[in-house]
Amino acid sequence: MSVILTERAGHLSAHPGQVAFPGGCIESGDGGAIAAALREAEEEVGLAPERVEVLGGLLPYRTGTGFEIRPVVGLIEGDVALVPDCNEVADIFEVPLDFVMTAANYRKKSIEWEGALRSYFVMSYAGRTIWGATAAILHDLYKRLS
Repeated sequence: MSVILTERAGHLSAHPGQVAFPGGCIESGDGGAIAAALREAEEEVGLAPERVEVLGGLLPYRTGTGFEIRPVVGLIEGDVALVPDCNEVADIFEVPLDFVMTAANYRKKSIEWEGALRSYFVMSYAGRTIWGATAAILHDLYKRLS
């Protein structure tokens, strides 16, 4: 089992080049976070919604930049051919669930930002740095599954 992640396109105004989950804003026609997550995954990585068995969600996560993320967890049976939308995604990769479920892979860092000390998780996998909201959501998944 693995977790699908993306590297955001470098030309994006918000969080360019960062590692993220497929996702985006809930639009008026979505009918909620689950529908938005499925739509965004299809748009960003070509994952057909009917291939996803939605298992549920994690707690909402508010970023330091003011976004509220409502993580949706799903299971995909079998192989899928994922294709990045080059307008939003530079690359798609998978992180083994065993890696996510290993406490030693999470490091805590702190930085002073806008006059306050902020702590965040950082993980390194296959030459990529996973940090901030993405690492925090993975850590929440780890806590809930362990």
